[in-house]
Amino acid sequence: MKVVVVANFDSMSAEVAKIVYGQISKKPHSVLGLATGSSPLGVYKLLVEYHKMGTDFSKVTTFNLDEYVGLRPDHPQSYRWYMEENFFSKVNIKKEQTFIPNGVAEDLEAECLRYEDLIKQAGGIDLQLLGIGSNGHIGFNEPGSEFGTITRVVDLAESTIKDNSRFFESIDEVPTQAISMGIKTIMQAKEIILMASGGSKADAIYAAVYGPVTTEVPASVLQLHPAATLVVDQAAASKL
Repeated sequence: MKVVVVANFDSMSAEVAKIVYGQISKKPHSVLGLATGSSPLGVYKLLVEYHKMGTDFSKVTTFNLDEYVGLRPDHPQSYRWYMEENFFSKVNIKKEQTFIPNGVAEDLEAECLRYEDLIKQAGGIDLQLLGIGSNGHIGFNEPGSEFGTITRVVDLAESTIKDNSRFFESIDEVPTQAISMGIKTIMQAKEIILMASGGSKADAIYAAVYGPVTTEVPASVLQLHPAATLVVDQAAASKL
């Protein structure tokens, strides 16, 4: 595991965007694993700027980490909406090449298996972007998630619901379940970039880097990946 410490959120965003740009330049047909939340917002903004300068996204395929159960794609807090609003609608990526789990599928278990199959059909993920929860989760793989898990329906931890309530009018509106790539699915990516900013992530980053590899800190599994890089700002790295 490689750890890159930068000054602040903007520096973190620039470093990660540069890595994504390099991946697409090297392999125009890249398969990217994408994250949502506040951490990657700066990355997407910069990738839009790269597009304005000529970067072509038309051959790129994307798979998002997760989606809330019960939110339709046109719901303002769905991750499909987030991706369209912050990235997809601003670059020349083809919508049919952007994949996000369907949180309102009639058969959620079948949807999870379908998603896994789509990733395999695409040849696997070349570069996976991750954020990290304050409890060490990656995707929505909460503490206790087994390392052998694949895409599945998960129950969200109380701490995650509380963290995400800032995006909703009240905590009662936050979904309690999501479809998430499993830890095994994430670990099958050829390269992984985890980004973190702010002091609220410092304990999780310390545990991910120096703690034992344990299901209680899902991000700690990245210690076992042959090409995982953590890009963290000084506040998130303050306990390293």
